[in-house]
Amino acid sequence: MTIPLIITICILLILAYVFDITSSKTKIPSVILLLILGWVVGQSASYFEIIIPDLSPILPVLGTVGLILIVLEGSLELELNKSKFSFVGKTSQIAFLPMLVLSFGLAFAFQYFGNTTFKIGLANAIPFAIISSAIAIPSAQNLLSKNKEFITYESSLSDIFGVIFFNFITLNDNIGTDSVGHFILELSLILLISFISTIGLAFLLSKIKHHVKFAPIILMIVLIYAISKIYHLPALIFILLFGLFLGNIDEIKHNKFIHRLQPDILKKEVHKFKELTSEIAFLIRSLFFLLFGFLIKASELLNTETIVWALGITTAIFVLRLLFLKIFKQTIKPLIFIAPRGLITILLFLSIPISQTIETANKSLIIQVIILSALVMMVGLMSNKKKETE
Repeated sequence: MTIPLIITICILLILAYVFDITSSKTKIPSVILLLILGWVVGQSASYFEIIIPDLSPILPVLGTVGLILIVLEGSLELELNKSKFSFVGKTSQIAFLPMLVLSFGLAFAFQYFGNTTFKIGLANAIPFAIISSAIAIPSAQNLLSKNKEFITYESSLSDIFGVIFFNFITLNDNIGTDSVGHFILELSLILLISFISTIGLAFLLSKIKHHVKFAPIILMIVLIYAISKIYHLPALIFILLFGLFLGNIDEIKHNKFIHRLQPDILKKEVHKFKELTSEIAFLIRSLFFLLFGFLIKASELLNTETIVWALGITTAIFVLRLLFLKIFKQTIKPLIFIAPRGLITILLFLSIPISQTIETANKSLIIQVIILSALVMMVGLMSNKKKETE
């Protein structure tokens, strides 16, 4: 059983790589093909009565590690200087405001039709309102630099804002002055942790002479993230700030304190670190979506009771996106099409406390919204006549 399993995983990951390198020509997001491939494998295993243990507990683990690596990979690519401040501010608003509007609108709908409280409706609505950087960033790789940068910033910030908002709503029974004060304290604490951890990890990256140096750094990043999550801190902020610091070391290398980190040596190490991060992120992301596709049941995908909700939510996503892109005077095409739901949606859905779950927002609805938003992105990119290659 061991050897056939290894062969199967290797073949699936090689196919995932083929999907990744051909997506620029086919305009089909690799995540769609991965989900289909995973689903076909699952159906085949069921048809041939191959006994496979329950793999669903692995999904949140892969998703969490994948999210860390994808946000880190994206932040390492971003340039941050004075000329970018206006752009980052605008992107932050586009990431935050549509998420807020959709969350509140969908919460009212859940409250009215789902016979629940607004707060519980909001907890279930937030996962649908967040753009998945795990799908958006890889799908934007073949766009023009300015559009790719926009998608990377927007989707990463959407993940961070969404997770912070979700934790604030689900972890506080009563929203008031105390909960807001506690939230500000948590935010201040994670910024302090981010500063200390970033300097410490950058120091290690420039000083470690052992031939194995990047794996311990990545493990420590995951460890800091996991410990921060235990105390309900918005740990993605640390990942984003750490990546931005390393990716923009040239901008601050003249600072006397930064000079102690040997920025010239550090820059070379960061380049190697970035390559390794991209490789591992690809593997984890591929395994996550293959496994998610494997776990999808046909009855969940074709659930007629939730399809109307799924179509309504997907329509609202892209209508709001069009509205806010116009308000902030951004390029409409192809940006309007790149608002997929995915990894972060699944992770937050699985994190909703049992006491706050509702029947309307179920697994079928999550799957259908993810598939529909990914299909819109695929069709949009395929129909985009202007070549976005440099």
